[in-house]
Amino acid sequence: MPSSSAPDTFRIALAQANPTVGDVAGNLALARRRRAQAAGQGADLILFTELFLAGYPPEDLVLKPAFQDACREACEALAQDTADGGPDVLVGLPWREGDRLTNAVAHLAGGRVMTVRHKVELPNYGVFDEKRIFHAGALPGPVTVRGVRVGAPICEDIWSDEVVECLAETGAEILLSPNGSPYWRGKHDARVNIVAARVVESGLPLVFLNQVGGQDELVFDGGSFGLNADRSLAFQMPSFSAQLAVVDWTRTSDGWTCVGGAKATVDEDERADYRACVLGLRDYVGKNGFPGVVLGLSGGVDSALCAAMAVDALGAGKVHGVMLPYRYTSDESLADAKACAAALGLRYDVLPIAKAVEGIEASLAGLFTGVGRDVTEENIQARARGAILMSISNKFGSMVVTTGNKSEMSVGYATLYGDMNGGFNPIKDLYKTEVFRLCALRNRWKPDDALGPDGEVIPANILTKQPTAELREGQKDADSLPPYEELDPILIGLVEDEGRVTDLVARGHDGATVRRIERLLHLAEYKRRQAAPGVKVTPRNFGRDRRYPIVNRFLDGG
Repeated sequence: MPSSSAPDTFRIALAQANPTVGDVAGNLALARRRRAQAAGQGADLILFTELFLAGYPPEDLVLKPAFQDACREACEALAQDTADGGPDVLVGLPWREGDRLTNAVAHLAGGRVMTVRHKVELPNYGVFDEKRIFHAGALPGPVTVRGVRVGAPICEDIWSDEVVECLAETGAEILLSPNGSPYWRGKHDARVNIVAARVVESGLPLVFLNQVGGQDELVFDGGSFGLNADRSLAFQMPSFSAQLAVVDWTRTSDGWTCVGGAKATVDEDERADYRACVLGLRDYVGKNGFPGVVLGLSGGVDSALCAAMAVDALGAGKVHGVMLPYRYTSDESLADAKACAAALGLRYDVLPIAKAVEGIEASLAGLFTGVGRDVTEENIQARARGAILMSISNKFGSMVVTTGNKSEMSVGYATLYGDMNGGFNPIKDLYKTEVFRLCALRNRWKPDDALGPDGEVIPANILTKQPTAELREGQKDADSLPPYEELDPILIGLVEDEGRVTDLVARGHDGATVRRIERLLHLAEYKRRQAAPGVKVTPRNFGRDRRYPIVNRFLDGG
C-alpha cells in the first residue's frame, strides 16, 4: 500500500525522439532540450528511449572504452542538471562496472545518478545480437520517483514474463518501458499484444516508449503508447514522428490510471511501409552529412518510386535525376522520365552513354574477337551508367540512390558495379508488386511530413507499361523471369517463409519454375553481399535477417 505521503498524481513526459548513434554530445543536447520542454509543462519525470545517449543500436561501437566513457560523462552532466528541481530523468546508456558492460537505464534526480537498472533479456535473433556485446543484468526491482515506485523493463524485458513479474512482486506501481524497437510490417500490433499480455499478468499499467528515426537498415517508427491496468488504451503517440508527449496519471483505489490521453492514428500496412522508406532515406542522408542525392531516372517504376521517396524525404532541391540513354532506350522511357521529373520538381539532366559504352567495347574488342555478344555487353551499359552516377557523386558530394527492388535482388537481375552502385536503397526490401502498389498509393496520398508535391507524381504510363531493363532491342523483364505476379509469391515462400519447394508446388506453382527460382536465389548471394544497405520493411530482409553462405551447394529442389 502507498504511504500517506505518496502523491495522487504523476505527470510523465515521454521523449519519442530521434537520437543518432555515436553523437553523444548531440544526444545529450537533445535530452536537455526535451527535459526543458517537459519542465515547462510541469512534468515530474521524463522518460527517454533505450540507450538514448549512445544511440541505438550502437553495435560494436559500444565496446570502445572511449565511447563508454563519453556516454557515462554525458549521463553525469545530465544528472547535474536535475539539481534545478525540474523533472527526474530515466535515460538509457551503456553502463560498465568492472568487466561487465550492460544495457542500462539510469534514474537521475537531485543533481546525481540515483540508481541504475540493467536489461535482463538480451535479444539475439534477427537484427539483434546483444549477447555478443552486453552482459545480462540481474532481475530488477522498481526505482522510486517522487514517491512512485516505477518499474523500468528495457525493451526485450517485456517480451517474456519474468522481468515484469519480478517488478510486480517487488512493489512496482507502474511500468515504464524504454525501447529501441525497429519497424517491420505488422510490428505495432505485435507490440500491443505483448504489452497487453504483461498488463494482464502483472495487473499494472504499462507505458511503451519507442524511439523514432533511421539507423542504417533499421527504421524506428515511434508509435509509443500506454495501456491502463484494465488494458484500455491510455494514450497513443503518432508513428514516424518525433514528439514530446506529457501524460497525466491519477492514483485510484485500483492503482494508477491515465484518463484523457491523446490518441493519435498510427499508420499501418502500405502507408507505414512508404513512411518507413522515406524516413530511412532521410536519416541516412542527413545523419551521414550528404548535401543531397543523385539517381538514375530511367522512366521505369523502380527509379520513379525512389525519386518520389527522395523528394518526400529531402525536398526537390536536394534531388538530382539523371536519364542515361543508349540506343535501346525508347522514346516512351525518355518521355516518362522527363514527365516524372517535372511532376516531382527535381533537377533533371539527360547524359547519353554511347561514347562510354562504345569506348569500353573498343578496349575489349581484341580480347573478345570471335566471341558472340551476350549479357556481357548488356552489363557494360549498366556499368557505364553506374560509373557516371558515381562520378557525379564524387564531384558534387551527393549520394547515389540505388533503385533495385527485392524481386530483382533475389534472383540476381541486377548488375554488380552497375545499377547496384550507390550508397543506400530505400526500396531494397520491397518486392516488385509492392513497388507498383506503393506508386499507386503515393499518387493518391502523401504523408503529412512529406516534402514533395501533392497529387500524381508518378505518371500513369510508368505503372501500366511492361517492365524492361532496355539493355537490348525489344527486351522485357518477362523474357528472363516469370511475371512478377507469379515470381513474387514464390520468392515470399522461399525467402520470407523458408518454405520447401514441395510446399510451393503444392500451392499450385510450377515445379520447374520454383526450382529455377530457388537456384537463381542461391546464385545471387554473392551479389547481395555487396549490395548497398536499404530500409528493412519485412521481417526477413536481405542482410541482418537472412545470413546465407555464399559458397553453398545445397538446393532443396535438387
